[in-house]
Amino acid sequence: MSKPPKEHPYGCTIEWTGDRGQGTLRYRGYDRTWDVTTPGKPVIHCSNDPLLGGDPALHNPEDLLIASLSACHMLWYLHLASNAGIVVHGYRDEPEAIGETSADGAGRFLRATLRPVIRVAAGADLAQADTIHLEVHKYCFIARSVNFPVSYAATYSEA
Repeated sequence: MSKPPKEHPYGCTIEWTGDRGQGTLRYRGYDRTWDVTTPGKPVIHCSNDPLLGGDPALHNPEDLLIASLSACHMLWYLHLASNAGIVVHGYRDEPEAIGETSADGAGRFLRATLRPVIRVAAGADLAQADTIHLEVHKYCFIARSVNFPVSYAATYSEA
């Protein structure tokens, strides 16, 4: 008999910072900015997507989702590579997600592609290194939670 899954909470504080003095009295009269605060960690200043009037210099929810997806994949990849005896010396990803917005303004992600560039020890089994990406999806909390396809286009070099 297997044990039931163990639950564990995650939390933060989201606080809107965009009141210019009149609240939401007028649609264009307030900023789409907020802060993400997690106890003991730096504050993340955020804004809406620039397509929707947000500040392009700040992170938006879409940025944070694709970054979370990529980071979760990376951390599990490193773990599974270590278990498989694949020595990784460098990992850099430039993921891309494609979203769509319907005429009524509703949006969603259609797909995401992770494009990690991975530096492995000389002589590493590159076929095995590549297969690990398929295993990650069994474990990555974020990838297992999204409802759009995530693909991988990894490249490798030797350290």
